[in-house]
Amino acid sequence: MDSQADTTLLYRIDPALNMARFYRLSIQPTLFGGSSLVRHWGRIGTMGRQKVELFDTSVEAAAAGERMAGRKLRRGYRHASAARAAQEIVMPQGAKTALAGFVEPATPAE
Repeated sequence: MDSQADTTLLYRIDPALNMARFYRLSIQPTLFGGSSLVRHWGRIGTMGRQKVELFDTSVEAAAAGERMAGRKLRRGYRHASAARAAQEIVMPQGAKTALAGFVEPATPAE
């Protein structure tokens, strides 16, 4: 995990396998003084899935986040900065998507 930020974002993009995935790890405080590791993953452009793991300290949560990030990096995921160029293969620059706020206007039925 990055020491300045509590969030790590990883991508795995492979057009040959029709694969475009994201994996986000973030450390967040709990209401009872502990820390949680929030894992959020899925296909790029979807809501994805989320899992929360609770820890007593932020050090334990950070260690678990590092282990999980290491696992994902070994499986072919790359940090967000390294995946920017590869993402253009999947979604060309200037393409309009629902995530970018583009929604087809509804045509009234007559």
